[in-house]
Amino acid sequence: MLNICFYFQVHQPHRVKRYRIFNVGHDHDYFNDDGQSDLNNKKVLRKVSEKSYLPTNALLLHLLQKHPEFKVSFSFSGVVLEQFEKNAPDVLESFKKLVRTGRVEILSETYYHSLAFLHSPKEFRRQIEMHRKKIEELFGQTPKVFRNTELIYRNDIGKEISNLGYKGMLAEGADHILGWRSPNFLYKAKDVPLVLLLKNYKLSDDIAFRFGSRSWKEYPLTAPKFSQWLTSHHGSGEIVNLFMDYETFGEHQWEDTGIFEFMRHLPGELLKHPDNRFVTPSEAVRTLTPVSEIDMPNYVSWADIERDLSAWRSNPIQHDALRSIYALEDKVLETGNTRLIEDWRKLQTSDHFYYMCTKWFSDGDVHAYFNPYESPYEAFMSYMNVLQDLNNRIDLIPPPNIWFRVKKGLQKLLAY
Repeated sequence: MLNICFYFQVHQPHRVKRYRIFNVGHDHDYFNDDGQSDLNNKKVLRKVSEKSYLPTNALLLHLLQKHPEFKVSFSFSGVVLEQFEKNAPDVLESFKKLVRTGRVEILSETYYHSLAFLHSPKEFRRQIEMHRKKIEELFGQTPKVFRNTELIYRNDIGKEISNLGYKGMLAEGADHILGWRSPNFLYKAKDVPLVLLLKNYKLSDDIAFRFGSRSWKEYPLTAPKFSQWLTSHHGSGEIVNLFMDYETFGEHQWEDTGIFEFMRHLPGELLKHPDNRFVTPSEAVRTLTPVSEIDMPNYVSWADIERDLSAWRSNPIQHDALRSIYALEDKVLETGNTRLIEDWRKLQTSDHFYYMCTKWFSDGDVHAYFNPYESPYEAFMSYMNVLQDLNNRIDLIPPPNIWFRVKKGLQKLLAY
């Protein structure tokens, strides 16, 4: 039996507008939600919705109705769900229709699609809890499997997720971690009872990145051909994990590439083989047995050719920006000001630091995706100007009263 697991990431950030030093102290609306720019957040959301989310949701609903065996899974960032609620309720409803089929699983992640674990495990846990509540509110599901931002994983993240009660987690099937082993099995996380589902990046990227490339030797990729590639793993694997951004359909790969027709026929082609079956991540965790323990002592992600953290932490400006936003944690939270705390958390989204990446030579096209800045340095300057204004706003909030300070002191004493 070969299990096929489709997972799609749905995320759009609150992009920071071009925020000048002259805006500091006067303009507290940091995010590019208005104006005429084509990279305005509302316009980007509508564009991606019309090209990708709505037509792909309609296609998946058709496939779920046509093939009772077909199943998929999603992870939604909290920030994209907020944008759906405010600016695209039709898109949110189309996702709810998929979930109501009973064959769509929603995964857990950080609410703000953040890098919080790298800098504040407490904030990491808070955002996971916020995300759980949002998924329960909108979709009526309690997530059972975790997917960290950008599939970032390391042994200590696995330990943290296991301690939070999750039984499974998604990670990248990177060659330098697997070595001679195959991503087409389940693995046990090191030292904890957590099952890892590893992305088959070669087959996933055939769809996500290479599908429309006429220079690719396998072009054109058809559903029968791809089905044959997957089915060839019978006997040499138990599960093929196809993980990708949902924008693959219609946005990264435009409609004229044939991506929708490819997906329309793929489930039927795969189901022609009687020993193929579709599973959700939680089903895989429940029904399959890990073949061995895997050790990931260093950070691994699904980003870029390096599959490490260099997309967000490879240069001084990224390190400076990350250090600065998390340095504000205690000050922001102590204000108790809902608007300040929300702005601070929106500024943690990984995309902000991705736009500051200077690895343009090999990955420029990827890093330019819906990037509102002309250079990484402009992204950094806008971001740091916003942090200056945020810090000024914090200083203007009256200090907590004496009883709040006593409560905080007692909490720290009890924790000690």
